Amino acid sequence: MTGFNWQNPYPTPRLPVFARNIVSTSHPLAAQAGLRMLWKGGNAVDAAIAAAAAITVVEPVSCGLGGDAFALVWDGKKLHGLNASGVAPAAWSVDYFKRKYGEENGLARQPTRGWDAVTVPGVIAGWEALHQKFGTLPFADLMEPAIEIAERGHAVASIVAHKWAAAVPELKDLPGFAQTFMPRGRAPEVSELVRFPGHAKTLRKLAEQGPRAYYEGEIAEQIAAFSRECGGALTIDDLRSYRADWVEPIGKDYRGYTVHEIPPNGQGIAALIALGILEKFDVKELAVDTVESQHLQIEAMKLAFADVYRYVADPRSMEVTPAQMLDDAYLTSRARLIDHKRATQFAFGMPKAGGTIYMSVADERGMMVSFIQSNYMGFGSGIVVPESGIAMQNRGCGFSMDPKSPNVVEGGKRPFHTIIPSFLTQRVNGQQEAVMSFGVMGGDMQPQGHLQSIVRMLDYGQQPQAACDAPRWKVNRDFTIDIESTLDPSTAEALQKHGHTIKSVDDPYMDFGSGQYIWKLDRDDPERGYVAASDTRRDGLAAGF
Repeated sequence: MTGFNWQNPYPTPRLPVFARNIVSTSHPLAAQAGLRMLWKGGNAVDAAIAAAAAITVVEPVSCGLGGDAFALVWDGKKLHGLNASGVAPAAWSVDYFKRKYGEENGLARQPTRGWDAVTVPGVIAGWEALHQKFGTLPFADLMEPAIEIAERGHAVASIVAHKWAAAVPELKDLPGFAQTFMPRGRAPEVSELVRFPGHAKTLRKLAEQGPRAYYEGEIAEQIAAFSRECGGALTIDDLRSYRADWVEPIGKDYRGYTVHEIPPNGQGIAALIALGILEKFDVKELAVDTVESQHLQIEAMKLAFADVYRYVADPRSMEVTPAQMLDDAYLTSRARLIDHKRATQFAFGMPKAGGTIYMSVADERGMMVSFIQSNYMGFGSGIVVPESGIAMQNRGCGFSMDPKSPNVVEGGKRPFHTIIPSFLTQRVNGQQEAVMSFGVMGGDMQPQGHLQSIVRMLDYGQQPQAACDAPRWKVNRDFTIDIESTLDPSTAEALQKHGHTIKSVDDPYMDFGSGQYIWKLDRDDPERGYVAASDTRRDGLAAGF
């Protein structure tokens, strides 16, 4: 049984959803695509892949067929981690960018859009790996809903339309963009019908030939040829050599539960560091929305980011291990740096050496999937392979051009990554049991959303939809704080008096993220199923049966 207070103190148009099988995504049509697979007898992984394929069609600003992905899968007994983030083209190096773009402040210039921001797309390899290990329905079946939506068309949702229009001025002249995403010479309006025949064509090839066709077949040739035509570094050999990796999740205990994340090159460790620091304080004794509680969480998050931005990279290049960064004695020493009354500009510590969508799916057999995929910035690189619907991500901007950085650009290396799925378990009779599949999309907001949600649920007993709807804050890279307009003005004022530099941001699409949560109601009674929440900051839906 849960100990939630089922009341919701925050204004919201949504209620928690209770069901034995649930798909929670940031777009209703994607949720329905996942449910179709569950109705057909598929499992949570089948549903997640179908929903992921559909959302590339209906939410193209945030993700696409040229994106990256990560997943955490609870198979009923054990948690599995998947890293489907792409690697740099073999030709990339600091000298490559310096020769091509020159220098600024002593470092090579780095483009944020175009082919030289594109790493090898990992998302299709991620679908392939998930299906091979856990899928039960034919892969072609999982593509059916997305193909149907792409061919028949869909009415563009309101938040998607807003972000689509905002991206057009910057991206309209990039290769392939206007042809695919400006079918009438402009961004589509809310409720306007949009069809993606090229996208459907690519999905059909994947259904017929299998996902490896993206990396070794006709699709791969098409991508490599367009890269070559435009002067990009990505080659057919880069595509052929790519595979997604199964990885061991990392975790940190908090209030009798364990929070799990994908290990670096992702930033999920930031949430674990912050929770490990907060574990040293009696947060529950501080009222939930007061300045005392919020200040403590913000300072823990700042300490976490100070270390993450210094150390996290492709694990092969890191100076310290995740275990060293999460060492309890080290986090205790970091917690001592927090002043309860004043904001601090923290430096990184010294551990002892040695545009995104998120979805959650759970089925009645006990399988749960925490899945995230992304193009990074809106529409990614802005590059779209003609007649294919393949919009390429721009994860290459996650690299550093500083030769001294562990995250320095190098061919075959993964960049620092922002997208992170998460999972919550609890140890019962010596065994870890599944509790919640969850995540919050939105760049640097993601680990901060994980932290704030977990604190609200575990320290304050707020039910998932309330924890989702609650006002959020966001620590920026310069340690200023963005706050949502719904945060109590007296709390915002008190945070300023504590020394925080506060901003008020009215654009919640990216700045404060969007979460999806599925909580298992009773481990002793599987018939009770789950409760799910979907964030009001997106067009999303939690649906089940």
